[in-house]
Amino acid sequence: MRRRHFITLLGSAAATWPLAARAQQPAMPRIGFLNAGSAEPRGHLVTAFRTGLSDAGYVEGRSVLVEYRWAEDRFDRLPELAADLANLKVQVIAAPGGLPAPLAAKTVTRSIPIVFGVGEDPVKLGLVDSLNRPGGNVTGVSYFTNELTAKRLGILRELISGTTRVALLINPNSPYANDAAHHAGVAASAIGFTIDFLHASSKSEIDMSLEMLLQNRDAALLVDPDPLFTSRRAQLVAFSIRHGIPTIFTSREFAESGGVMSYGANLKEVYGLVGVYTGRIIKGEQPAELPVVRPTKLEFIINLTTAKALGLNIPSGVLAIADEVID
Repeated sequence: MRRRHFITLLGSAAATWPLAARAQQPAMPRIGFLNAGSAEPRGHLVTAFRTGLSDAGYVEGRSVLVEYRWAEDRFDRLPELAADLANLKVQVIAAPGGLPAPLAAKTVTRSIPIVFGVGEDPVKLGLVDSLNRPGGNVTGVSYFTNELTAKRLGILRELISGTTRVALLINPNSPYANDAAHHAGVAASAIGFTIDFLHASSKSEIDMSLEMLLQNRDAALLVDPDPLFTSRRAQLVAFSIRHGIPTIFTSREFAESGGVMSYGANLKEVYGLVGVYTGRIIKGEQPAELPVVRPTKLEFIINLTTAKALGLNIPSGVLAIADEVID
């Protein structure tokens, strides 16, 4: 073989080496992220989810791709968004932020692993077979928020006097609305409270329901942990301040936005745990064998600045049990 011909062949082969090497590299894992709410008020929670992924060994954009799908507080969009992720053949669907998203995902796939973050009993609602052995393709994080309703009502009882009439704001389109109402009714009856149920599934309906609260002369308000209310937390906090209504919310985001108080799980921890489980499943662990986990801590947050502005006297005993006081 002539020298010139050999060099030409060598150069041609070398030109194909990078292409061949790239073709042999495994495709980057792709996961789906499904949420019933909207992105803008949940940026810090998405960051927590990414931190959880990183703790499991995956960095978005470098070692894993994430397909985000937000329902923008419209539950009816979730089945279509879940089907879209299933058609993309993602390796896992992460569905934190409430029950509607994982329910929609479970409807469209029995094979793609699903990791939820919900505030309800996942066994009772059919997401898993048991907490320790979920079975099937679903596992995740549960923080049993309805179990805390009695505690929230007890806190409100310490703040109001002369009346025992309170209201609960719930989204009637939520799959757990009836369960939330039942828990609240039982808890209110146990301490001698009368409870009014206010229903809202949109911004305008929130306004109408809150006006009904004023007409009923309810002394205080509980807000159910629904994705819609998380998205509209500025609206809810502004109303409670404007009308001087003692209100207890379910997560610190409301207290940090000016709400008087909140009691519930730390949602950043919940989203982070969902991220960790998502990463572990990408590595090969099976959701059927990953126990449903619970957050390590519940938080009671008091915004003392808002309380003072409303003229609320927070008893020293209530202040003493707060995990954090914003002053």
